[in-house]
Amino acid sequence: MARIVKRTFQEPYKLSIGGEDKYLCRCGLSKSQPFCDGSHKLTQGEDKSKLYWYDGEGKRHECPDSFPGIRIY
Repeated sequence: MARIVKRTFQEPYKLSIGGEDKYLCRCGLSKSQPFCDGSHKLTQGEDKSKLYWYDGEGKRHECPDSFPGIRIY
């Protein structure tokens, strides 16, 4: 099932495990989930009041302003 997700975080979450730093993806764009691969850099310049989606090449596309029938919480 396809989903539209509003991203609120644009940087990874840093964890220190056994003295080793790991970074967890919070933007949803990493190809090495759950770990960060730097893809969050693509989100720079986003307008926080708009919704975007990214294609397989990492190109940003703006979504329309409304989606009839989609619940918003």
